[in-house]
Amino acid sequence: MKHNKKILLFTVLLGTLYACSTKKDTVISRNYHAFTSHFNILFNGEEAFKEGIEGINQGYKDDWFEQLPIEPIVFDDRKIVAPTFKNNGPGAGFGGKEDGEETEKASGPFERAEEKAVKAIQRHGMNINGLERNRKIDDAYLLLGKARYYSQRFVPAVEAFNYVIANYPNADLIADTKIWRAKSNIRMDNEEFAIETMKLLLVITDTLEADLSDKIKEDANTALAMAYVKSDSLQNAKKHLTLAIRTHKNKEQAARNMFVLGQMYAKENKKDSAAFIFNKLTAFKKAPYKYKIHANIELAKNVSNDSLSSSVLTRLEKLIKDRDNRPYLDQLYYQVGALHEKNDSISLAIDYYNRSLRAKNGEDKQKSFTYENLGNLYFKNSEYQFASSYYDSVLKVSNDSLNLRIRRVKRKYKNLASLIKFEEVVATNDSIIRIASLPKAAQVLFFENYIENLKKQDEEAAQLRLNQIAFGGLSNSLKSNNKGKWYFYNTQSLGFGKTEYQKIWGNRKLEDNWRWSASTVFSGIDKDSTAVVVKDTRYDLVSYLETIPTQKEKIDTLKINRNESLYELGLIYKEQFKNPKLAIQRLERVATLNPRKDLVLPINWHLYQVYKDLGEAEKAAIYKNVILTEYPKTVFAQIIKNPEQKIEGGVKVSEVEKTYKKLYYLYKKGEHKKVLVSVNDILPTITNSKLKPKFELLKAYAIGKYLDRETYKDALEFVAINYGNTEEGKKAKEILKQLNK
Repeated sequence: MKHNKKILLFTVLLGTLYACSTKKDTVISRNYHAFTSHFNILFNGEEAFKEGIEGINQGYKDDWFEQLPIEPIVFDDRKIVAPTFKNNGPGAGFGGKEDGEETEKASGPFERAEEKAVKAIQRHGMNINGLERNRKIDDAYLLLGKARYYSQRFVPAVEAFNYVIANYPNADLIADTKIWRAKSNIRMDNEEFAIETMKLLLVITDTLEADLSDKIKEDANTALAMAYVKSDSLQNAKKHLTLAIRTHKNKEQAARNMFVLGQMYAKENKKDSAAFIFNKLTAFKKAPYKYKIHANIELAKNVSNDSLSSSVLTRLEKLIKDRDNRPYLDQLYYQVGALHEKNDSISLAIDYYNRSLRAKNGEDKQKSFTYENLGNLYFKNSEYQFASSYYDSVLKVSNDSLNLRIRRVKRKYKNLASLIKFEEVVATNDSIIRIASLPKAAQVLFFENYIENLKKQDEEAAQLRLNQIAFGGLSNSLKSNNKGKWYFYNTQSLGFGKTEYQKIWGNRKLEDNWRWSASTVFSGIDKDSTAVVVKDTRYDLVSYLETIPTQKEKIDTLKINRNESLYELGLIYKEQFKNPKLAIQRLERVATLNPRKDLVLPINWHLYQVYKDLGEAEKAAIYKNVILTEYPKTVFAQIIKNPEQKIEGGVKVSEVEKTYKKLYYLYKKGEHKKVLVSVNDILPTITNSKLKPKFELLKAYAIGKYLDRETYKDALEFVAINYGNTEEGKKAKEILKQLNK
């Protein structure tokens, strides 16, 4: 009996060894290796691959303000290439270990997946007489290629896919393999080949055999859309995204395809088509919620009529009330504000924009859009100081200084900076001049009222801070332990309050009017020692009275600076911001304030131009007559008498640039008379050219070299007045200052 058991055991052992052979094409061998490779090695490889995909999904963050990529992954060109395996195999970049050689240990989930795939191929591949007998080896090759794809090693990934396609043409996963090969080629900027292979897969295979599953069609059309986006063929990309979303086998990718398709329509300003797609996405029950909520937000951006705007507004307000949407409140509030702004409900728009800014966990990019919209609203309403503050906030929260939108905001902010500076000079100098003109008793009364209001504001601010510390600034544990206690019964709150009081008021004596004390004695100093006294000038009447200028020279300087600022503001409002109303206010005011003699002519000239452009002939005639009667020999009078005839069409910009360069070289050579004649010939043909100030300044330079000093000054004055906010105008002003010294 024992002898029979030994024989049986030996037979089973021989059978097992025989079955383990990869060189024997038997049913036992094929099934053994297929079973072992699938449930032992490939299972672990697939699990590692899933882990890697999960890590990508968790780490990837979509930028919903830009068009989403079809595949949610970003490859880094600077990434260190993952370890590769020794290439002893048949064209796929892998091989077995030689004696004494250790395989390099995998460093990440995709590298582990690749290692398992290689191990399955090495140990369980049954390539007998050129044919692979293990039906699971094509799975191993596909896993190998996908792992290399996500490791950003596209060339060896394509090698693995090609090996499957060449050696396993009838494999179950052949279509999947072709799709992954196409995606790898797209990543290597070989989208033409990807398009060709996907068309062959979809058109020829599907037509002849009609055996492609819906999932394969989805994946293939998605890959084609990726290729067309890469080649900037957006019409074809839209076509294949539309085909890809017919079925929803992959709910995540189907929702993403819908969203990208809607964004493409929106980018082309096809609002109805975009709204249709986003509506379809919101109705897609299996879609991940992030796509559905952002589809609702995109709907608000693409409303095409008032009725749709009203329904979308109602939908957004309903979403705002849902507590589950709190992470999206900043975007929802913003879109509601944008809809109200579109409907000219400006006060409601501002209210919702401010709610967006106050929303918890709001993103900086969303804040930049909200600040910009608020700035634009105030800018349109000519409230430039508020607009400047909001534009400044845009620049503070935005990290993308290369973005075209941010650069545009930065230019607006810089333009407003000079305006605000001049407005502050006007406001400050007006106040000082007004106070300086008051009798002594009126000055005292003014500052006493000012100090009283200042004290009241400080007390209210201090009390508010104490209340915040007592009731709002303590930890949750502190609040819970003292719940229901009055402030002065709460020792911890009282301690906080005492500390805060000392920070604000210092160690004050118990005396009448203690808040008005002008000194603060620092604690920790011995009574007998000299106390450190710091004078609080904010409440000191004498300090304010001492700052009032009394000398005529100082007051005159304040008036001159104010008048110059008013004139500059008039130019800025007229030329930069195209606001004739404010330009007239500033220029007419400075005209009544006895400005410097050299400002009288330009003030009248600009007021004449503004009223003429507004079609108010009577008011324009007032300033026109001043120029003709008091400055009859100036260039401005000559322009009024003989206005230039505008030539239609003009000269092309490139030709103007070439002409300017030629004239500039002539000027450098000393041919000043020729430059003057040529500039006079070309100026009437470039009335609307941005280069006109350059020609005018060059003309002035030529006059300075060729004619007398006064004519030179007149030419510079013409440039400084007419193009005051350009670089040429500023340069002319600098030269005039030097000449007038």
